[in-house]
Amino acid sequence: MVTGLITRITTPDGRASAFYYNHHSQLTSATGPDGLEIRREYDEWGRLIQETAPDGDITRYRYDNPHSDLPCATEDATGSRKTMTWSRYGQLLSFTDCSGYVTRYDHDRFGQMTAVHREEGLSQYRAYDSRGQLIAVKDTQGHETRYEYNAAGDLTTVIAPDGSRNGTQYDAWGKAICTTQGGLTRSMEYDAAGRVIRLTSENGSHTTFRYDVLDRLIQETGFDGRTQRYHHDLTGKLIRSEDEGSGHPLAL
Repeated sequence: MVTGLITRITTPDGRASAFYYNHHSQLTSATGPDGLEIRREYDEWGRLIQETAPDGDITRYRYDNPHSDLPCATEDATGSRKTMTWSRYGQLLSFTDCSGYVTRYDHDRFGQMTAVHREEGLSQYRAYDSRGQLIAVKDTQGHETRYEYNAAGDLTTVIAPDGSRNGTQYDAWGKAICTTQGGLTRSMEYDAAGRVIRLTSENGSHTTFRYDVLDRLIQETGFDGRTQRYHHDLTGKLIRSEDEGSGHPLAL
């Protein structure tokens, strides 16, 4: 039966990995080029209940709701147990690690995480705008970082707790054309295929890039004027680079 699932991957050097599935198209085992194997087992509802790592260590998954694919607990090879609770919408509400340390999570009505409460009483908070975009993060010390966006939803400004601003400008296609960090500005230019062909640094110097028809970088001329050329084999793998300044090719 044709399923479209990947059953074998062979690299150019002949190293192969094999993948095996059950009749539900779930991965049951995979063997790497080194011969090491991972194995997975599922319950009657198709949920992962056990995973065996290449070193033989076993992780088990427990469920308390036959209608949920979300585990309520995991247990590793040492017997250490971690537990999770979930909302009816599949949002993580709490996580208890193997030492009994509990972390709780709050969400808004859209399912976005709004707060993380740690056991020692420290909390982190997140705020969102009406479009669901993150607009503020407050850390455990009460320091707030704010985020601003343009009408297209691109992040344009990050305002740090100390008031410093990092910004990005975009073209009509949503590509970043200018970034400002720490008061220093860099700009980018693109070709018709959307590839970066020129970077201008904060001091006005340039780096330029050239590509082949397969979008592979074949030449880079740096701020210092030195040119680096790149050569690829038929599979697209980079096999050699040449530094015009040194005159010596470097085989990879």
